[in-house]
Amino acid sequence: MGITRRTFFKVLGSSVTALGMGEVLCKRTGWAAYLAPAKIVDAKVTTSICPYCSVGCGLLTYTKGDKVVDVEGDPDHPINQGALCSKGQAVREMHSSPRRLQKVWYRAPGSDRWEEKELDWAMKTLAQRVKTTRDAGFQTKSPTGITINRTEALAAIGGAPLNNEECYLITKLSRALGIVYLEHQARL
Repeated sequence: MGITRRTFFKVLGSSVTALGMGEVLCKRTGWAAYLAPAKIVDAKVTTSICPYCSVGCGLLTYTKGDKVVDVEGDPDHPINQGALCSKGQAVREMHSSPRRLQKVWYRAPGSDRWEEKELDWAMKTLAQRVKTTRDAGFQTKSPTGITINRTEALAAIGGAPLNNEECYLITKLSRALGIVYLEHQARL
């Protein structure tokens, strides 16, 4: 007796239903239901946002001391509900990669070599250069005499890992400096 089309679809439908309900039908019981994977036992859990694109998927980051031991999707996050793309799954490498820069490197104008600098020096130098550029290009009045108080010598560019609150603060700082060119690259 051969298999009929109707029997084939019955078996296929039953199989797909059984696979889809695997968690319900084959639920772990006893001590196995409470056993966490060994790498995240005693790890501190911190929620975060994936820094790669503008979707803003939620992450759970597991750390032991200063070492990131695991990163997974946050099942309670409204955007990704625990799912991550391949870049989000590899976000741990941003912290643990041996190629990650951990020092400030500076190349002077016209120089052909990089030199290591202190973070305090870099922050002070950056702040001085922003102030110098702002002061040099600051306009108080338009050619027609209207008060404008702005600079066109600086611009602010936001990035995909920034959330709404961070973008709000960057916008407020930019406006306080008189910056009129604001942009954000959150594009899918």
